[in-house]
Amino acid sequence: MERNQVTNLIAKSTVAHVWTRHVADSLQLLPLAQGRTWADLGSGGGFPGLVIACAMEEPHSGVVHLIESRDRKAAFLREAAAIIGMPAIVHRGRVEEVSPKLGPVDIVTARALAPLPKLLEYIEPLVTNGAKALLMKGQDLETELTQAAKYWKIQAEIVPSKTDPSGRILVVFELARSDRGRQQRSRDVR
Repeated sequence: MERNQVTNLIAKSTVAHVWTRHVADSLQLLPLAQGRTWADLGSGGGFPGLVIACAMEEPHSGVVHLIESRDRKAAFLREAAAIIGMPAIVHRGRVEEVSPKLGPVDIVTARALAPLPKLLEYIEPLVTNGAKALLMKGQDLETELTQAAKYWKIQAEIVPSKTDPSGRILVVFELARSDRGRQQRSRDVR
């Protein structure tokens, strides 16, 4: 809370509910996936990645890669990980630049990072290499899925959030660009 006054880690409106709105919200991902190596995209204030690192069953039983583009937030994440001694590695940089360099990961997470069509671009290299994605989304998930389906073939399931009646977790098992998505990507590259 002290650091939140200097660096906007969580919205001021959620400070009174930090344990349910942020910590419990993050912890609900653990039963959805087993893995030793996690990547949390757009880690921000450490939700869910820092919480996942704290909750690993045994010290050094795995690692959580925290990817954050903002200097102040990345510095906070590094300091928190060092103080607590949790198995987390902080990468300061943009998701699209850092994630392809991580190597294989078992689980990829994201919370409040981007609309689904953009988020799928970010997770594609990791899911293609075998990762399962746990994407924390809100009440507009169905609309986002409709938009994403224009460009992506997605094998996934939707799990209701245990902490937010309007929240959803999109569990992505497989992901590939559709013909239209490949055409769009080739236009973007030119």
